Amino acid sequence: MKKASITETKNKLSALIDGLKAGSPVLIVDRGRPVARLEAVTDGSEDELDGRLARLARDGVIRPGRVRAPRTLFTEQPPRLEEGTSAVGALIEERREGR
Repeated sequence: MKKASITETKNKLSALIDGLKAGSPVLIVDRGRPVARLEAVTDGSEDELDGRLARLARDGVIRPGRVRAPRTLFTEQPPRLEEGTSAVGALIEERREGR
């Protein structure tokens, strides 16, 4: 996030707004203390979470998946382990088997 003083913000507002269009928010500081944040306004079509994810992807923090997750991942219950079985042990066994 870019930082700008109040004076710099007044003098270069147009340039800062152009940066916002590219997705670069600005932290406005007064004598080194943050006082405001300048961010682009979304059109309302993407919710707040999508905006955060898009920002993280743009910054290279996360990488979007190449394919969509299967719908059954969200609709079916996860498999249950047998009584007395360790989830960590099952994971280690799967890795040994190459799964």
